[in-house]
Amino acid sequence: MLLLTFVVAVFVNFVGYIPLGNINLTTMQIAINKGMKQALIFISSFALVEGMFTYLLMRFAEWFASKKDFLSWLGWILVVVFIVMGVISLFQAKKEMMQSVEVRKRDSIRTGIILGIFNPMIIPFWTIGGTYLIAKKWITTEGLGLELFAIGAAIGAFLCLYLFARFAQYIQQRFSFSHKVINRSIAAVFFCLAIFQITKELCFT
Repeated sequence: MLLLTFVVAVFVNFVGYIPLGNINLTTMQIAINKGMKQALIFISSFALVEGMFTYLLMRFAEWFASKKDFLSWLGWILVVVFIVMGVISLFQAKKEMMQSVEVRKRDSIRTGIILGIFNPMIIPFWTIGGTYLIAKKWITTEGLGLELFAIGAAIGAFLCLYLFARFAQYIQQRFSFSHKVINRSIAAVFFCLAIFQITKELCFT
């Protein structure tokens, strides 16, 4: 049962980061603008925080699920995150690529930690999904169940984001897109996500 708990966590969180959002788009942006090494540092930092938050959320899933007003505010927080990331992407598009400038390691670590902490999607994702998995007995909370689940979730996030980083570099090299074009495209996606989230909050909540 512990092995199944671990495998389910890896799979569910891997799939959870496939839809475009602020995390995987930021991963692609870092891979393009700063290189694969900095992307790996960002992904590792984010996955570590993701694992810790997943553990806490699964431990207090019922409490979080009962806070409807709090979950509603998270939707608007997500709007702000999308807009901010879109503006940052546009700013990055205006900057010239400076190969001689040393990229600081702590910048990627700080970004990973900040986005790991202020990730509005993680609470509804695991409070709803985690409760469902427990109810269906696909995971266990006994013994080291939650610890293994958190580790599996971190690994799932890492693997998915790593593939996004590799894909971003492949697209850039294969089609010879400039970093400006890619950053502007990412900014456009962020703004579209913000519009979608605003529409969702105003019309469907």
